[in-house]
Amino acid sequence: MNLTGTPFFILTIFLFVASIALAMAQWGRSRGAGGNAGHPVVAGRAGSRRSRAAAGRRIGPVQALSYLSTILLCQCTAITLVFVLVNNANGLYDSWGDLLGTSNHIRAVPVPPKDNGLAGDKAGASHAPKVVQAFHAPDSDAVPRDVKQADLKGRLSGVDGEVLVWTPPQYDDPAYKDKTFPVVELLGGYPGSSSTWFGDSGGMAISKQLAPLMKSGQVTPFILVSPRVTIYSKADTGCADIPGKVNAETWFSRDVPQMVLDNFRTDATPGQWAVAGYSAGAHCANRLAIGHPDRYRAGISLSGYNDPTGEPDSLTAKDPKLRETDNPLYMLTHAATPPNVALYETGSKVTGEGLADAIALQQAAKSPTVVVPLETTGPHAISTWRPLVVPIFKWLSGIIPAPH
Repeated sequence: MNLTGTPFFILTIFLFVASIALAMAQWGRSRGAGGNAGHPVVAGRAGSRRSRAAAGRRIGPVQALSYLSTILLCQCTAITLVFVLVNNANGLYDSWGDLLGTSNHIRAVPVPPKDNGLAGDKAGASHAPKVVQAFHAPDSDAVPRDVKQADLKGRLSGVDGEVLVWTPPQYDDPAYKDKTFPVVELLGGYPGSSSTWFGDSGGMAISKQLAPLMKSGQVTPFILVSPRVTIYSKADTGCADIPGKVNAETWFSRDVPQMVLDNFRTDATPGQWAVAGYSAGAHCANRLAIGHPDRYRAGISLSGYNDPTGEPDSLTAKDPKLRETDNPLYMLTHAATPPNVALYETGSKVTGEGLADAIALQQAAKSPTVVVPLETTGPHAISTWRPLVVPIFKWLSGIIPAPH
């Protein structure tokens, strides 16, 4: 049964109510047995005390164990229900495998070929047949049905995972049949799900928010792409290629974009691509945008961080060398030439997350790099990031305009 599915949610409610009903029934039987045990009623306060004592003596080990089991059942069903509510509200885990750490999305860890940018990968792919994907309805019930899912086997990274794709209203309009469309890659946090960006209840509801604005011309009609982010079951990848462990960076920046290029009307011009993320995904978005200006024109970071220890359970945070070099601030200040990227960075003074890091990037940036920081006041949660979708994409529309 799907961890985020409506049937499982209904089942948890039913089990919680049933456990409470069982406890009340046991309590009722106990009171009845204590008051009608065949003993004469003894008047007065002393008699009442003797009656209660007799009732207490009638609870044997088996009955006591039954009561304890019922109490534990009530607690377990209550905790499960709360977990499901929190999980559905924050898009943490899509499947039991992700929750238990048993799902494996690393088929192999090959040495990726030389990175020659988006155009270079496309040119190299021209010598091989396109990987035309078979798309199907999303596995997660939280995702709208106009979103397509591909189960991608990364040729360069050795990573296998789902990729969700949504096309804008204009994509199927005959007037746009010869047009290519820009792309925004959307990354979740850790733990996180590819469905959170699209989910309405507890998610970012990005397509629902942007579709009418794209249709009216207020926002560029972007193709929205959300790949699997929970790749390495034991820890956050830090969005890095780590020999012998995982090729996360290659998965995000090469395999996923190549799949989009092979199956949708877009092109390999970096000026038509952007990447956005929240929390650990925001850290990843900055890394990709700063490290690959030949792939992305813009990066959007919602409550991100520079130092990889912003996510302690990160492979890059645990390695001293990677902690230093996989820091977006380090990458920006040590770039051979300032990258031609625009970065939109949000953070909060209240929680102490993101804002200082955003300002540090802004102060270090040199033309043509542009960094726009925005102070937020909410918690580190979807409820803070969801209202930012529209203003952020209006800003992005100024960086990457609509196709003409």
